[in-house]
Amino acid sequence: MLREVQIENGMVRGLPAADPRITSFKGIPFAAPPTGQNRWRAPQPMEDWDGVLDAFQYGPISMQATPGINKDNIYDFEWHVDPNVPMSEDCLYLNVWTPATKADQKLPVFVWYFGGGLQVGYPSEMEFDGERIARRGVVVVTINYRLNAFGFLCHPEITKEAPGAPANFGHLDQQFATRWVQRNIAAFGGDPDNITIGGQSAGGGSVLSQLTSPQNEGLCQKAIIQSGMFAPVYPNNRTPPWGFSLEDAERAGVEFFEYLGVSSLAEARRLDAEFIRLKALEYGRFWGTVIDHQFCVADPFSLYLENRRLMVPVMMGHTSSEFFSQPNVQSKEELKELATEMFSEDAPEYLELIALENSSLEEAISKAAVNTIEFAIRLAGEGNAPLYYYNFDAEIPGEDNPGTFHSVDLWFFFETLAKCWRPFVGKHYDLARHMCNYWANFIKTGDPNGLDATGEEMARWYPYTKDEPFGMLFQDKAEFCREKPSKLMEFMLKQFSR
Repeated sequence: MLREVQIENGMVRGLPAADPRITSFKGIPFAAPPTGQNRWRAPQPMEDWDGVLDAFQYGPISMQATPGINKDNIYDFEWHVDPNVPMSEDCLYLNVWTPATKADQKLPVFVWYFGGGLQVGYPSEMEFDGERIARRGVVVVTINYRLNAFGFLCHPEITKEAPGAPANFGHLDQQFATRWVQRNIAAFGGDPDNITIGGQSAGGGSVLSQLTSPQNEGLCQKAIIQSGMFAPVYPNNRTPPWGFSLEDAERAGVEFFEYLGVSSLAEARRLDAEFIRLKALEYGRFWGTVIDHQFCVADPFSLYLENRRLMVPVMMGHTSSEFFSQPNVQSKEELKELATEMFSEDAPEYLELIALENSSLEEAISKAAVNTIEFAIRLAGEGNAPLYYYNFDAEIPGEDNPGTFHSVDLWFFFETLAKCWRPFVGKHYDLARHMCNYWANFIKTGDPNGLDATGEEMARWYPYTKDEPFGMLFQDKAEFCREKPSKLMEFMLKQFSR
């Protein structure tokens, strides 16, 4: 087993995972600490170290709201359970799980970006244990990156200082870490020419941002976007925190500096990180992806639709009950006006599809609801590279009766159900095993199909195409679903494709 490896900055020592055939390396620094003069700056190279670095525990989480204290938040009792988890501005660390026994094995590599709205989250969340995927012959890397005001603030002085990297420091951390993997993963038995980047929620949105950045030629060979590709459907619905203009972001940065009581970048860099963290939480702004015309040149979703992206195989999907968009209206007359505004002469067809005349307003609005992620995926279509689409609709146990809430699928494809408090039973473990198999196969070859641990062929998963716009349905078991989109979905796709 590879317990010690030589990487570009020095020797690193890992530990046996629960399965001793896997070695875990936790808390490897991939960039210099983003503190002092490196605050609000693109990541900088890490200095070499002497001796052997013991990579035995996770690095600190990024500056963010204290996890585990808001019991009204499902994630604070699902996995953000430890309010004492170490937190620091010095946070640019990654973790590796490898099944390799020697360095020249050239195993496929999976690089994971966590989610959390670009405001919270961390790779040491218990559902992100990479061991089960690694047991399938994959080198797994989970990376940390800067969040909220620390990762996405802009300011005119920052732009003047670094016009080539004025924004999106959290995304640049992801990019920098992935380039680190390309340079160093061979030491862990990984293949630098067979890298899959993946993420969920804002992590999935980050994958989309990386795929559409003109800076990232050759960054990866495959991509997985889980619950991270959103399309605008109805107006005045909440949208994800990305796509701000640089000018607007700079103005927001000037206002935030005034709130901090400073008037220059130099003063702001001298402030204590904990002070900034608390003031940012008090300020209450969502900080997100900025169209800076360097890393991000336009809305990533629009770029994807135009095929202005890395042309690599993509797996993407969603849970069945997340991110529904519906008309924001107060009367049937307002709904009719909205339909005319959105669909012109096709408005009567839309109103018939939602049965406005024979339903109450509430019923019509409910029928008009569209899953914005499913809509985005179907609107994106097959593109110029294979696309594998899924819908996660499993029964989720628990006294809270949560349904397939946003992020619950993470327990399954990482196959970490045993760490969860929920009373999962055999069917859930079988489904998780199959999902982890599909993901690992895709990471290896760009095709999710293959054998189960039993030696039996798993349900065949065919690529999504315009002629066959179907996908894999994960319920009590994995089952390829040949049901066409709903009539409303087909109508919306036709309208938005014009």
